[in-house]
Amino acid sequence: MRGACALLALGLLATLSPLARAAADLADLSLEELSNIEVSSVSRRSEKLGEVAASLYVISAEAIRRSGARRLPEALSLAPNLQVARVDANQYAITARGFNNAIGNKLLVLIDGRTVYAPYFSGVQWDMQDVLLDDVARIEVISGPGASVWGTNAVNGVINIVTKSAEETQGLLAQAGGGNLESLAALRYGGSLGDTGRFRVYAKLQRHQHTDSEAGAAVADGSHRAQLGARMDWLQGGEGLSIIGDAYHADTQDRAFGAVALGGIRTSGANILARWTGTLAGGSKLRLQGYYDRNKREDRFMYSPSEKVLDFEFQHSLVLGAHQIDWGGGLRQARDDIAPGLLFAFVPASSTQNWRNLFVQDNLRLSEQWSLIAGTKLEHNDYTGWETLPSLRLSWAPSAQQTWWTGWSRAVRAPARLDRDLRLPPKPPYIIAGGPDFVSEVANVFELGYRAQPSHDINLSATVYHYGWSRLRSGQKPPNAQVQNRIDGSTRGLEAWARWQPLQWLQLSAGLDLLHKDLAVQAGSTDPTGPSALGNDAGHQWQLRANVQLPRQQALEVAVRRVGALPNPVVPAYTALDLSWVWQVNRGLDLSLTGQNLLDPAHPENGTAPGRSEIARSVFLMLRWNP
Repeated sequence: MRGACALLALGLLATLSPLARAAADLADLSLEELSNIEVSSVSRRSEKLGEVAASLYVISAEAIRRSGARRLPEALSLAPNLQVARVDANQYAITARGFNNAIGNKLLVLIDGRTVYAPYFSGVQWDMQDVLLDDVARIEVISGPGASVWGTNAVNGVINIVTKSAEETQGLLAQAGGGNLESLAALRYGGSLGDTGRFRVYAKLQRHQHTDSEAGAAVADGSHRAQLGARMDWLQGGEGLSIIGDAYHADTQDRAFGAVALGGIRTSGANILARWTGTLAGGSKLRLQGYYDRNKREDRFMYSPSEKVLDFEFQHSLVLGAHQIDWGGGLRQARDDIAPGLLFAFVPASSTQNWRNLFVQDNLRLSEQWSLIAGTKLEHNDYTGWETLPSLRLSWAPSAQQTWWTGWSRAVRAPARLDRDLRLPPKPPYIIAGGPDFVSEVANVFELGYRAQPSHDINLSATVYHYGWSRLRSGQKPPNAQVQNRIDGSTRGLEAWARWQPLQWLQLSAGLDLLHKDLAVQAGSTDPTGPSALGNDAGHQWQLRANVQLPRQQALEVAVRRVGALPNPVVPAYTALDLSWVWQVNRGLDLSLTGQNLLDPAHPENGTAPGRSEIARSVFLMLRWNP
């Protein structure tokens, strides 16, 4: 109620303020411009957001800046079709359409085309992934399968983080800020490389204070992180060569397990990506890309993986009459060495895995109003061989302002080393072991969506979906328990969001996410936990946001989020109120003040009581200089 009252009061204040019309420099894109924004996550080529036959939400650069987000997971919480839960000072649980936990394995995440999930467990370690948020052009969030073009693991969604070109980040940028729970400093510089080249380099430092548990004890998760990177572009009209690289190092506080000293969690990594795009004779488009990524995680309590990934891919796009055809393929190799921890080990400790794939997608224009998109991807992995990932989508645009679409897809989550090679404890006799016969989890997905802009100041999107699941990961009663595929069932839900811009200086938005899971173990299974081990998900969540342009180059954002209770382990429902104020002091200098979780001193968002972290109220002041 307090959050709703705050939102109502803000709307009234903005309506009564005659001077608010004066501020325009901090305004976001208009709703019509948002509908026409170019996205690339659905077909791996540029197309207008308003015409995409998928449940896709775009987080703009200005939305990130206005929100006061300081690291990547905070920016992702702006998407109403994602479930984002903070686990502790550094870790997050992020998913779309359910199965959420800190090692979620059905969401594909890319940063500038580089896949960032860890192949040994098919999930994302969010404390190892970050970018300089000022460099982000947009974040495209697809909820739903994208396997026909992106491959296995793109089952519940695809997050594509697209950074700005070096041309867009010329000159100097400096940031410094601090608050009651964290501090941040960043520096970036962009310049020229000859007549056609551009570059940028950046460095970013962050510190986070430890959280407290529900029992009132300090959690040893305080951390510091350093990251630097560079980008070089030789582009004309969006085509040419780009080289992008990053490196990082982070440490947490030392921990102990009883009398055993465990040290902190130390993470480090570096990556480099090269991509060339061009137009061939005849007008077709070709994209070539390769990257190398190495990372290391030292965790004496769990286990300590060191990994190297090498990836190459190509894509060719051409038009043949009414057909827009995109096809391509790729090769990936991952080598890892996983040292045992106090709890777990992998047997064998070292492994080399290879993947290869080929995909094709045809966007057929049936008429002015109807389009049919058919595609499939063939992907080979070392555990189950070739997987077939087809997709069929039909869209109908009765007018330029609205689109109906429906789709069917088959997606799989392929086995990872976590499913086959994990051991608890590290030495025999084992209580739990990976299953040598574990195969891919399979989803057959049906979707129906609607996207419209009924007037120039309103746009909306809604999608209903149904997943038919088979062979989901399950366990057995210990001892001698093995990982199996003995859970089946379905999930279904609704995703909807809308924006309304009643005045040039006022924009309101809302999002709703409903989820129902109906999963059960197969007859004869001895799984002691059942479907609850596959993720802990709220049945509903919603958010309301108001963005107001105030006098004298000021902007205010008010956001209210409501997340329903999690069932197992039980996490109470909570309502969070966030405020962010930005003042453009002059053309190159901004001052911002952000308050998060303002309705209560602290609340848990994930984990088991009483040791789980409580996420506390925070205030952060930031100075940004971009002359």
